[in-house]
Amino acid sequence: MTSDIAINSLSLVGEENADYLVSLIRTTPGFPKEGINFRDFMPVLADPRGLSILIDALAKALPVSVDDFDLIAGMESRGFLIGVPLALRLGKGFVAVRKAGKLPPPTKKVEYSLEYGTAAIEVEDDAIKPGDRVLIVDDLIATGGTAGAARTLIEEHGATVAGYSFVMELTGIPTPPDLAAYKRSSLVTMPA
Repeated sequence: MTSDIAINSLSLVGEENADYLVSLIRTTPGFPKEGINFRDFMPVLADPRGLSILIDALAKALPVSVDDFDLIAGMESRGFLIGVPLALRLGKGFVAVRKAGKLPPPTKKVEYSLEYGTAAIEVEDDAIKPGDRVLIVDDLIATGGTAGAARTLIEEHGATVAGYSFVMELTGIPTPPDLAAYKRSSLVTMPA
């Protein structure tokens, strides 16, 4: 197992499976710039056993009961890759949170700050209904900018964020206070 990766709720699938999944996470030092370790879970998706362990672990490690949400919202693009099979496993619908300009109108759009600029995400107007309870999923939580923007989009639809589910959580980066107020789970944590 990679020594700087701590197993959180990934332990729910057993030590052997947890170790196997962690062994598939690739770390690329100095990418996209010096001083950053890029954490890549794409090799997990290419491995049938790893993918099965991943979806099983996410389903077992929900931050809330499966009865506490109606939809799963996944962020483009890696959130799609885990959100759809997780929604299928749990018997829930899936909503794509897309980068701006990828959906036909009408949409709701939110701009947010990144450590290196700004970005925007959108959801189709009719994808989320008032009163829906939504679990947000993504591969990684770092600064929380994308997760916070997704929360804003969901709330603009009159829906409620039930919680957040992440594969990886980076440590050493402050979590925005508004995100810390929500229930969330992550399978593993590792330094940024």
